[in-house]
Amino acid sequence: MRVVSSADWRDGIPFETPMIVADVAPGEPTRCFTCGSAAEPKPRTELWVVKHRHPNDHGGFVRFYCADHRPVFAAPVTETVGRSRPAPNRERRAPAARREPVVEKQRETCPNCFVEVTATGECGMCGWAA
Repeated sequence: MRVVSSADWRDGIPFETPMIVADVAPGEPTRCFTCGSAAEPKPRTELWVVKHRHPNDHGGFVRFYCADHRPVFAAPVTETVGRSRPAPNRERRAPAARREPVVEKQRETCPNCFVEVTATGECGMCGWAA
């Protein structure tokens, strides 16, 4: 079985970049997300579409905004690929100290039920006491 992403109009929108709705998804007039459902629908040429990041969905989610509620974002950050060289005449940082792994103590098990006993030393299944 091969899993592929769907061909959706929302896939072509960059994250956190306001765009005119009519350029991305033409159609009938719609409402601003912030104004709510009580507001009058506006033409798509007057609305902005923004694709936001979502912690549980890698595709994000899309919202429409009017000019009054359009979010403002900082300039995009360009990412560099690979390691950068240290500037000349500067000291290199010492590597961070590694943490030792936490070793959990083996709890006592009930000889009858083979389940872990409670902190008081009693088995919750049969009542055996250590």
